[in-house]
Amino acid sequence: MTTTTPAGGAAEAAGQPTPTALTALIVDDEPDQLGLLTAYFHRAGCTVIALADAEHALALPDEVAPDLILLDLLLPGINGWELTGHLRERYPDCPIAIASVLDVEDYPDADVMLPKPVTKAQVQALVADVRQRR
Repeated sequence: MTTTTPAGGAAEAAGQPTPTALTALIVDDEPDQLGLLTAYFHRAGCTVIALADAEHALALPDEVAPDLILLDLLLPGINGWELTGHLRERYPDCPIAIASVLDVEDYPDADVMLPKPVTKAQVQALVADVRQRR
């Protein structure tokens, strides 16, 4: 499991308070995608929990409470459809976004659907939307 916390950035340097960081749980088995998504969410001011499979996501301690979840569907072992259901039960108030190369029509019920490749602008908009709802 990789967890990264954002630095205060420009707001901190300007003496302004930084907004409370959201915690984003990202599950993607492709190392390049996981790294890119982690960087996008980190740059958007999120603390990131980056995992390569569903089993690790399901094994997270009860104290972990993500503000946003982003899942790939094509995962080894427990797939993204099954994981979506488990995480929806565990975190009923947490928005779930699906990022996949599959057709959107094949996605499970989710709050946000992001066909790959996911862009930095899409991540920034998603984070801004979740932050606004808090």
